Amino acid sequence: MTMKTFLKTFLKDESGASAAEYALIIAIVGVGIGAAALALGANVTEAIGGASDEVHACNNATAPAAAPSDYTSVTC
Repeated sequence: MTMKTFLKTFLKDESGASAAEYALIIAIVGVGIGAAALALGANVTEAIGGASDEVHACNNATAPAAAPSDYTSVTC
């Protein structure tokens, strides 16, 4: 069943209670998805901001005399 067919069937549904229940379920799921998107967006923004601060701090730090060969152990 395609979305277009589903929507046509949904709009023609005259059973009343079923259509209202489906609309309520769709509304609740939509609110849940919106809340999850806002929370995820805030977390991503915070993570990118933190990474940006770390990169900025490393770029402004004084460079060591000799760079180690293992860059994973370098701290700024």
